[in-house]
Amino acid sequence: MAVQVFGCNHVVIEVTDAKKAVKFYEDVFGLKMLRGGEGAAFCKLGEHQFMAIFEVETLQPDRAKHFGLMVRDGEQIKEVRQKLRKKYKLKLHPDFRCDFRDPWGNRIQVGDLSDESLVWLLPYQEVQKAGVTFVSSQRKGKRR
Repeated sequence: MAVQVFGCNHVVIEVTDAKKAVKFYEDVFGLKMLRGGEGAAFCKLGEHQFMAIFEVETLQPDRAKHFGLMVRDGEQIKEVRQKLRKKYKLKLHPDFRCDFRDPWGNRIQVGDLSDESLVWLLPYQEVQKAGVTFVSSQRKGKRR
């Protein structure tokens, strides 16, 4: 029998201060903490995934490793970008809509549900709950 992967269960990031990291991710993305303590925290990502935040003494940011988060739409990406730049003074990668390194050097890319090329990865029920609809490319052309 062939193995069938249903998705990603969790991602892990390293930080020097787990409590500050939880506050950052709660503020920027509205993530809810599942549990935590003694240098570790676990935040809910969507319906079936979580982000583990582990405290380490020495950070070793990587050049290319990263993960992506999906938000509802372009307005939410705009809100995230604004908060990252103005409140946290973080730089955004110029080649992407919303690609940044958090205060601990973890690289994150943010996409949204209107990107029809990515939304198929989500369970259809979640897409329906979010109320996402797509306009065919023929109709898009007629609006111009």
